[in-house]
Amino acid sequence: MIPAFAAIFACQLLGEFVVRAFALPVPGPVLGMFLLFVALVLRGGQGKNAVPAQLGGAADGLLGHLSLLFVPASVGLMRYLDVLEANALTLILAIAISTVLAQAATALTFHLLSRRAPAETNA
Repeated sequence: MIPAFAAIFACQLLGEFVVRAFALPVPGPVLGMFLLFVALVLRGGQGKNAVPAQLGGAADGLLGHLSLLFVPASVGLMRYLDVLEANALTLILAIAISTVLAQAATALTFHLLSRRAPAETNA
């Protein structure tokens, strides 16, 4: 499992390096994840063979503890509780309006795309 974690962290490190070297406006871990994806696609494989077993196990282990990664962000929010309280109404309105707009855009997109899709026939 150590080689799998090393591969994951090597991709993250490479992503960080590329982002800093070329001043890209993308987080390094996101680019690293994309590089890992490209490496897996180039490696080939279908279905269960697409991802090596050790790499899949390491990824599942990380995903199993994903909720722990939100603790620092939550603590950071509590540090600025006074700012959140002062702007509570604005934040609530912004979240509500953006949620409604996102749902409307999704529904409209689905409606437009469903009209373009060929109708299924029951043979």
